[in-house]
Amino acid sequence: MCRLLAYAGPPVFLDRLLVEPRASLICQSLAAREAKTVVNGDGCGVGWYGERAEPGVYRAILPAWTDANLVSLCRQIRSPLFVAHVRSATYGEVSTSNCHPFTEGRHLFLHNGQIGGYARLRRHVDALIPDALYPKRRGTSDSEAIFLAALGRGLETDPVAAIAATLAEIETAAAMTGEAAPVRFAAIHADGDALWAYRWASDGPPPSLYWRNEGPGIVIASEPCDDAGSWVAVPQDTVLMVRRDGTMRSQPFRPGRLDRAAA
Repeated sequence: MCRLLAYAGPPVFLDRLLVEPRASLICQSLAAREAKTVVNGDGCGVGWYGERAEPGVYRAILPAWTDANLVSLCRQIRSPLFVAHVRSATYGEVSTSNCHPFTEGRHLFLHNGQIGGYARLRRHVDALIPDALYPKRRGTSDSEAIFLAALGRGLETDPVAAIAATLAEIETAAAMTGEAAPVRFAAIHADGDALWAYRWASDGPPPSLYWRNEGPGIVIASEPCDDAGSWVAVPQDTVLMVRRDGTMRSQPFRPGRLDRAAA
């Protein structure tokens, strides 16, 4: 499983959360404490919003703990909303096109989890991506497919409904093909004004996800990046929405499998 982090609030330098903490995301790339895979060395990436609507993005196949360029960028970039990811590949080779975050226009997306049995479901999942968006498909991962399919289901106007519809259709495809492996989904989507953090699985506990206050802002992470006692586990079947000013609200998130007629 991968590790991810997101922040929204007053502008801070990225290294404050990604480099400096004792158990920072960069440290987690080598020694994660709450992941099935301790080492997350199959690439890394950051995405941040500044003065323009579209985000800046850096992605590389180097492990984060050896990427001097990543550290240098984190020490120079100050942002009110940013995301970061270190990858442990489940599907898709180690390549820049499979590194997170994925981006289209003003949107960023990063994911920890997997579509169970994706090798057998890939054609069905790829078919969920609208023809107009399919040329945006650069990599081979299940995460990018979820993002593009959600863009085609209204991510621009109703992000939660778009993600829910996408996961419901994936569950339906799995059921219709007899695939029993679960879908596990901890993910972040951002559009420059807000970010949405999801924690859900089609069976059992989803991948870990936590949040805490960072001054007047909010930080969300796969696991705590320091020993502060203020980290709160995001409940299962929940989505958090955090605005750029650091205000947060939560709501239930339970994608429902479509029936065969609807599918």
